[in-house]
Amino acid sequence: MAARKTSARRSGRTSAKTAKPKKKTAAKKRAGAQGKSAKRKAAAKRTAARKKVAKRTAAKKKTAARKSPAPKAKMKAAPKLKTAAKAKTASTPAPAPRRLPNDKRGPQGREAAARKAMHRPLPREAATPRPAPKAKVKARPAASQAPTQAGDINILSDLIAAAKRAGADGADALLVRGTSLSQAIRLGNPEKLERAEGQDLGLRVLVGKRQAVVSTSDLNAALLKELVERAVAMARSVPEDPFIGLADPSEIAHGWVALDMADPTEPDPDWLLETARQSEEAARAVKGVTNSEGAEASWSRTQVSLAASNGFAGGYQVSRFGLGVSVLAGEGTAMERDDDFTSAVYRADLKDPASIGRNAGERAVRRLNPRKAETARLPVVFETRTANSLVGHLVGAINGSSIARGTSFLKDRMNTQVLRKGLDIVDDPLRRRGLRSRPFDGEGIAAERRNLVEDGVLKSWVLDLRSARQLKLKSTGHGSRGTSSPPSPSPTNLYLSPGKQTPRQLIGDINKGFFVTDLMGFGVNGLTGDYSRGASGFWIEKGEIAHPVSEVTIAGNLKDMFLTLQPANDLEFKYGTDAPTTRIDGMTIAGK
Repeated sequence: MAARKTSARRSGRTSAKTAKPKKKTAAKKRAGAQGKSAKRKAAAKRTAARKKVAKRTAAKKKTAARKSPAPKAKMKAAPKLKTAAKAKTASTPAPAPRRLPNDKRGPQGREAAARKAMHRPLPREAATPRPAPKAKVKARPAASQAPTQAGDINILSDLIAAAKRAGADGADALLVRGTSLSQAIRLGNPEKLERAEGQDLGLRVLVGKRQAVVSTSDLNAALLKELVERAVAMARSVPEDPFIGLADPSEIAHGWVALDMADPTEPDPDWLLETARQSEEAARAVKGVTNSEGAEASWSRTQVSLAASNGFAGGYQVSRFGLGVSVLAGEGTAMERDDDFTSAVYRADLKDPASIGRNAGERAVRRLNPRKAETARLPVVFETRTANSLVGHLVGAINGSSIARGTSFLKDRMNTQVLRKGLDIVDDPLRRRGLRSRPFDGEGIAAERRNLVEDGVLKSWVLDLRSARQLKLKSTGHGSRGTSSPPSPSPTNLYLSPGKQTPRQLIGDINKGFFVTDLMGFGVNGLTGDYSRGASGFWIEKGEIAHPVSEVTIAGNLKDMFLTLQPANDLEFKYGTDAPTTRIDGMTIAGK
C-alpha cells in the first residue's frame, strides 16, 4: 500500500508540472500574433507617410523647375563642395561609428564617438582652402608719440628736485634713448636683422663731498622715487672725495651752435640689406677671394638729455650710418683675411658700397704668401688705420687723470717739444657732422676746439672738473660720462695735422723698411713710454712695396718716436681719432 501511494503522489506532481507550461506557450503565441499585426500596421502607416512626403517633394521640384531655367551640367558637381556645416544636414545618413572590440564603451563613450563621426573632415579635394596667416607687425609709435627732448628734460628736472628734497646737496641726471637697426649678409644669404630700442637713465647725487651714481631703464614714477632714496643713502655711506662737485653756474654752457649731427631719415631694412649685399658681392668678385665673413650695414639714432641742479639743462641728437665687410683669400692654412668699412653721420656721406667691398677683397689677396722680416733698426711706416693709435697713445699720456696721479711719461712735459715743429694735435668737438661732435661735455661745460699740441709743443691737458681741481686748473670741457659712472676726461674729434708729402713720397727714399697695416696686442707702458707691439704688413725695398710680411714685432719708446714722427698728406676723418700715413725712423723690427 505504501508503495502505491508514493507512486500516485509522484505521478500527480509530474502531471501538474507539465500542464502549466502549455498554458504559457499559448498565451505567448496569441501576444506575438497581436504584436506582429500591430507592427505591420505601424509600418504601413510609415510607408504611407513617406509616400505622401515624397509626392509633395516631387511636386515642389516640378514647380521650381518650371519657374527657373534648368541648371548647367557643371552645377552637378556642387554637392561635392559642401562645407562642414552643410555636411551635417545632408540626406545621406552619417556612417556608423567604428566600435571598440566587444563594445566595451559606456553610453558616454558611444555618444562621443558618434559626435566625432559627424565631424569627420571633408576629403582634401573638397575642403575649402584657408587663407595664409598674416604676419604680426608691431606698430611703431607716431612721431607725436615719440619722447621729446623737452619731455626728457622735464623728467630729469623732477628727479633732481626729488633728490634735493631727499637730502642731496646737488645732483645731475642723464637720460639716453637710442634706436638701432642692422642687417647682415654672408655668402649672399641674409644672416641677421636686428632692431633695438632702449633707454637708460643715470642719476648722480652729492651729499657734501660724497657722491653716488645709480641707473635704471625703467622710468616708472614709483621706481624713480625709490631710486632717489637709494642714491642719497648710498652717498651718505661712501668716503669723502675733496675734488668732486658740479660745475659753477658761471662755467656751464648757456647756448650752443647747431652741429648738424643727426640725419632725420631712418633707413628701410631692405636698403640696409641691399647695401651690405653690394659690398659683399664686390669683395667676392675680386680674383683670389675664396670665402666671406660677411657684410653688415647699420644705422642708429641717439637722443642725449642732461640736467643738473646748478641750472644747466640741454640735449642733442646724433645719428650714425655704417657699413663693413670682411673676406678671406687663399686656401687651407695659407688663408688671409682683411676688411674695410665706412661710417658717417649722414647716409649721403657713406662711401660707395662696391668700392668698400673691392678694397677689402684686394687687401686680403695682397696679404697672401707672407714672409718673415729680418731683425734690424729700420724706418717703419704706419698706414692710416694704424697711425691713429699713435695719436691715441699721446693723448692718453696727457689725460688729466693720469697727470694727477703722476702715472704718465709726459707729466713734466707741458710747454715743451713733444712732436716735430709744424705738427699739431687738434681736438675739435664742434666739427659739423663729426663722428664725436657734441655742443657740451658730460658736465654741462661748453665744448670748444683746442690745440692740445701746437707747432710740436704740448699746450694742454685733457681735463674734466675733478682732474682740473686736482691740478688747480680749469676744465677743458672734456668731461665724458655714461649713465652708470661719474664723469672722466675723454677727447672728441681728435686728429694729427697732415704733412705735405704723399704716402708714396714718404716711403720713396726708404731702402729697407716696414709698412704696417695691422697691429696686435697692447704692449705700451704709460709710465715709461716703452712701446712693443705685434704687427703685419709689407716689406719696403728701394722705395717700393715688395711683399707681405707677418709675425713681426716693432719696438721703441714713444718719447723718441713722437719726436721723429713724419705725417703724409692723406688725412681722412674716418675713425674719430685720425692720422695720415706716418713714418717713424729708427724703430726696432724683430723678425726671423
